This record gives sequence, structure tokens and C-alpha cells, in this order.
Amino acid sequence: MDLLLTHGYYLYSDPHELQVMRPYPPLGILYLSSHLKARGYAVDVFDTTFSDEAAFVAHLAHTRPAVVGIYVNMLTRPTVLRAIQHCKAIGAHVVLGGPEPVNYVEQYLAHGADVVVIGEGELTLEELLPVLARSGPQQLAAVHGIAYRDDNGLVQRTPPRKQIANLSAQPFPDRAAIDIPRYMQVWREHHGMSAVSLITARGCPYTCTWCSHAVYGHTHRRRSAANVADEVAQIVADYGPDLLWYADDVFTIHKRWLFEYAAELKQRGLTIPFETISREDRLDEEVVKTLAEMACYRLWVGAESGSQRVLDAMQRRTDAVRMREMITLLQRHGIEAGTFIMLGYDGEETRDIAATVHHLSTALPDKLLTTVAYPIKGTPYYEQVADRIVPLKAWAEGSDRDATVAGRHSRRFYQHATRWMVNEVAWRRQQQQAPTSYPRIARHYLSAKLGRVGMWLTEGERERGV
Repeated sequence: MDLLLTHGYYLYSDPHELQVMRPYPPLGILYLSSHLKARGYAVDVFDTTFSDEAAFVAHLAHTRPAVVGIYVNMLTRPTVLRAIQHCKAIGAHVVLGGPEPVNYVEQYLAHGADVVVIGEGELTLEELLPVLARSGPQQLAAVHGIAYRDDNGLVQRTPPRKQIANLSAQPFPDRAAIDIPRYMQVWREHHGMSAVSLITARGCPYTCTWCSHAVYGHTHRRRSAANVADEVAQIVADYGPDLLWYADDVFTIHKRWLFEYAAELKQRGLTIPFETISREDRLDEEVVKTLAEMACYRLWVGAESGSQRVLDAMQRRTDAVRMREMITLLQRHGIEAGTFIMLGYDGEETRDIAATVHHLSTALPDKLLTTVAYPIKGTPYYEQVADRIVPLKAWAEGSDRDATVAGRHSRRFYQHATRWMVNEVAWRRQQQQAPTSYPRIARHYLSAKLGRVGMWLTEGERERGV
């Protein structure tokens, strides 16, 4: 075996996901696997999603890979740090990739990683594997797109690697390497329908200050409509899912491509309900009508705030008023509208939260997900608040989500704000959809008012530094 790929996410150790139960396969390492296999490498994939750490250790002991590649995101830092030690115990080289280690190169190398891949992994791993097999750190300097420690223990970064120009020429993700039916079974058990995910493009060109561009930068590269339709046809033939999840950052970013893709699917008789994400500025009547004809059943519109002042501070380049119009437009075409809201962005005031509540209770999205802003290293938002970041856990035990910002409202304040927001929307929606459901309407109404009172009582509480 030339390489073992894994990712360190354990579903049954994630209390939040156990409530949601919408697991998706690790497409990133499946793309690496298919690319490397096409180049003649022997690749094994250990999917940790439904497994546990003991099983991973046993797999290492049984297979004894020479190189282990681990995809790391913000959620998996503690488990990956332990995985590195397990890999080193059997003498394996450890290569890390993904959005997380790029921002903490020194820390991950200090914890035992041999190489951190910066950017896309396919071409870098293809060149890196033979170097690791035959030589030491001195030869790593010739491999572009990596960081490592030299013989003197100093961190070295090689020049950036050029990105893959033609994504349509890449093989599809190596779904056969993992148990896709297990994912589908979990979806069916918890949601009544099975789902399979795919991506049609890589990267996002937008400038939202809180969003990480650690892997793809601000580029946007799209596969051809025919190539994506080929993959959908293969997914349908191999797995027959009830739903598709297009995991693109902005699915409708390119209008002409969308129409071309819709025509390609129609020509092939591929009509599979799907869910995806977009932005208000990439939607209009023609786009939404096309999505409905393609069987889009839910579209998530990234709102983040109902306050134009906050949106402008985030450099979202979106319009709060038009956002509400697009939610209504989606619903008019029979598409569920979901939206994301981020509280606590730097400079946000109570009046901005009130504007967001008004925005939501006017638009009445079908689904609402909320979070409190956290600074991800490498983003403009992080730099903006860097001198006020307060870690709540030791670096090796948490993630960038385990940090707050000194001077902003307290966590209790945002808990009350979330309660107000969620229940205000639920109350208004219940009035519209089931006006005779008096107990439920009263419950949401009371909870919304209690949330607002809680905000008032905790408005003076501020996060403190250390």
C-alpha cells in the first residue's frame, strides 16, 4: 500500500450531529483516492464517520501503511492530533491536508505531522509520495505546495502549486472505497429519504470576511455540465438515492452554466430532487424557475444578517431587502427556503439583531440555522479582532469555534437573542400556516418575549479578556 487516507471525524462522538443525523461522505479524500489510483498508486481509505478510534488503531496495526494522509477541518483537530501519534507509533509518515492545518502549520508539525499540504491535494500527493518513499526532508524542497520541517527543525514552505485547470478531466470521487449505502441508510432512518452528495465546482470568489479560503483561495473553477450529468447518472445507477446534495459554495453562481446543466439533465431524463446553497444576488425569476423544473426541493440562501449595516461590514455584497424577496420567490415556486444567520459579528448592536428578527419574521423562511460568529484564523475577521480573541480551550483540545471576542455581548445574551429570533419566526409562521393552533402559537409567542426580556437583562454583560 502506498497511502492510507482518513479524516478523523467520528459521528457518534458528535452530540450536535447526533441530533441532526445528516452525515455526508468525505468527498475530499475520495477525490484524492480516485486521482491517485488512476496514476497507479495503491490507496486504502479508512472512513471514520461510523467507526471509532480503537478501530482506526487496529486498522493501522493490521495494514501498517508507510504514509497516512489525513484530511483535517476545524471540528477534527483533537482527534487528528491523537491520530498522528497512532500513525507515528507504527513508523508511518503523516501528511495533513484540508482547511485547518494550513492556518496552523507550525503547531501541526510540532505535534508530529511530517508534511502539511497547502491547497489542492491531488497533484501534490502524486509528486510527494515517491519522495517520501525514497528520501528525507532535504528532497521535499522540490515539491510545490507543502510545508515541512528541515533537518534543523525549521519550518519550510515551498512555492504554491498551480491548481488543476480542467476539473472535468478528473475522475469522479472513489465512492466505492467506502460504505455509501450506510450513509444512505442513516438518512433514510432519520429523514425518510436517502441522499448522496457531489460538487460541481471548486472555490468561491466572494469576499465575506469571516469565511475561510484556505484550500482554494478566491478562485472558482467549474466542471462542464455534461461531466456533472455523467456523475449524476453514475450515482443513480450505483446507488439510486432519493435526494442529491450539491455541496457547492454557491450552486447558481453561473447562470448560463445552470441553464446548460438543466438542459443536460432533462435530455437524459435525470430528475432527482436536490438541496443546495446560493446567494440572493445569484437568484432571479428565471433561475428559480429553472431550479424548480430541475426538482430543487430546498435552497439555502446565505443571509447571515437582516441588517444591511452588518452585511456591509462583512463584505457580503448582498442586499437584505432583496434577500427577503428571493425567499418569497423560492416559496412561490414550491422550493423550501432555508437561511443562515450569524449573530455577534464585530460591531453588531441590538438594533441590528432587531433588524434581523424583522427580516426573518417578514420573509418567514422554512428553515433557519443560527450561529454566533467565531474568528477562523486566516480570515479578515480574525485579523480584525485578533487582539481581542479569548480562547475557551487549550489549542490541542478545541478549535477556532472554541473562542470568543472580548468586549462583545456575553454568550448568555446571544442565547437569549437566538431564542427570540427562532421563536418569533416560528410564531409568525404558525399564525400564517395554522392560525387555529392556539397552544403552539402561544408557546412560541411567550418564548420569543422571554428571549427578548433575557436580552434586555443581559445587555450589559460583556465577554472579558484573559
